[in-house]
Amino acid sequence: MKHNKTYHSKEVRTINGPLHIEGPITTDLLSSLDFHEDLTSFRPANLQHKALIEISKLPEGRIIIARNDNQIVGYVTFLYPHPLERWSHGKMKDLIELGAIEVIPFFRASGVGKSLLSVSMMDEAMENYIIISTEYHWHWDLKGTNLTIWEYRKMMEKLMHHGGLRLCETDDPEITSHSANCLMVRVGKQVPRESLQQFHRLRFMHQYSKNLN
Repeated sequence: MKHNKTYHSKEVRTINGPLHIEGPITTDLLSSLDFHEDLTSFRPANLQHKALIEISKLPEGRIIIARNDNQIVGYVTFLYPHPLERWSHGKMKDLIELGAIEVIPFFRASGVGKSLLSVSMMDEAMENYIIISTEYHWHWDLKGTNLTIWEYRKMMEKLMHHGGLRLCETDDPEITSHSANCLMVRVGKQVPRESLQQFHRLRFMHQYSKNLN
């Protein structure tokens, strides 16, 4: 499968100043930009910057950023699921995962996350993919946002809706381990029926394995 990528961008105005939302960006551009020190939700900022650079080198990898002048203050990533996750078991070429989305506290509550997702979906090539996002409560910044686990879950649902992702059932043990966890999915308009059927089997792997025994 050829992973076409078409660059899109837009300017957004926030209460703390304008931002430039753009992507998918190239490895060279990503490497040349500063990475804000507060982007630490997943690992220290310098290591996360390196991780994004590696993702941008992948054929399917997509990085969309929020930029304040020459500094990255937010981003969203898309790539194939991790090899240890069930979503990679089918080796589907048209299944990609929204791996991470993060915005620094200074620009939160300004619609930056929504803009990152809307620019991501401007690329017509996204209609060729099933896009998933696995939401786990242990990744959520409950302390920094002062939200309850259920308020944060609702916020994430609303955010993902701006990218066209909707709640989807699964028997994945990591998701079913806590009722706040969830799977969210966007099915592109050009995804073939065969891929949908394969994805359904991935969503309910335990159910299908029981039926085979």
